[in-house]
Amino acid sequence: MDFPENLRYTKTHEWIAVQGTKAKVGVTEYAQKEISDVVFVELPKKDQIVQQAKTAAVVESVKAAFDIYAPASGKVVAANAALEGNPALINQSPYGDGWIFELELSNAGELNNLLNAKQYLEAVQQAPQH
Repeated sequence: MDFPENLRYTKTHEWIAVQGTKAKVGVTEYAQKEISDVVFVELPKKDQIVQQAKTAAVVESVKAAFDIYAPASGKVVAANAALEGNPALINQSPYGDGWIFELELSNAGELNNLLNAKQYLEAVQQAPQH
């Protein structure tokens, strides 16, 4: 599985790509495999305020609905409208076209609470296998 080094990760399987004060958020390759075939995404609204570790979006698959937690606090500045017409982008390109939303960070210090790629890989390897 692929966990890009330039991203930070949560224990709940979200990734965040920080560029200055903005950051894109999505789910990891591991998460999209666990979720299986994504059929619907409930995106956050533009200007919605999200809190670190609180629900920001919902992804529904053929299995169930899964909450997507904000890796950091901030204001939603964009949501990936392409997912409305093609939610499977999350499965096909979890780190690319399958991103879910973009934040204007309100507390960059929160990023210190996140995992790097090596730490996330270790967490995934310790997770119970289904």
